[in-house]
Amino acid sequence: MMAAIIVKKAHARRGQRRSWAISMPRHPRRRVYAAVLLAALAFLAPPIFAQAAAPAGQPLPIGFRGITLGMGLDQVKQMLKTEPLVRYRGDPDVSFLPQTSQFLIECEGNSYLRRAYFQFADSRLFIMILVLDTRTLDHFSLYSALFSKYGQPASLSPQEVVWQSGPVRFSLERPLTVKYIDNTTFSALLSKGGAQRDLDQLSREKFIEQF
Repeated sequence: MMAAIIVKKAHARRGQRRSWAISMPRHPRRRVYAAVLLAALAFLAPPIFAQAAAPAGQPLPIGFRGITLGMGLDQVKQMLKTEPLVRYRGDPDVSFLPQTSQFLIECEGNSYLRRAYFQFADSRLFIMILVLDTRTLDHFSLYSALFSKYGQPASLSPQEVVWQSGPVRFSLERPLTVKYIDNTTFSALLSKGGAQRDLDQLSREKFIEQF
């Protein structure tokens, strides 16, 4: 009985060695080939992953259909007169914002465009907003096209996707709005607004001191 158990254990050990021998090449040349193959796969792995990464992207756009950030008010007016995607009526679509001394052009759109807004500081275009028609376009298709063209966005949230480069801030917002912003002008206006608030606060404190 003891001899039978020893024989079974010996067979089991030989079976274990045999299964290990099957997983590794017996011949030295085959082991060399296997090592070379593993090294080649390791060398090729980074390019494979690199192809799956986000594209580098083209430079961000500064305008749409020839209307670009930095253009003058009169120049944009002239271009809107011949733009088929908007229903520009002239001066009735132009507003003056007395709080900020800015001009705003707001007009209805055609085809894929529902509405368009053009905001001017010192008579220069610094914000352009295009509200697109969700009946003919969808967020995913537009985001996919923009991602393929401009690469990885600077920030991403369920409400907004933002690409940013130098003075240009380009964003896609839900439900379906595209924005072009001149960051240099926009930041300067924000800073000016903050300085005005500080001045208002100081004036208030000076007024209280009179009592």
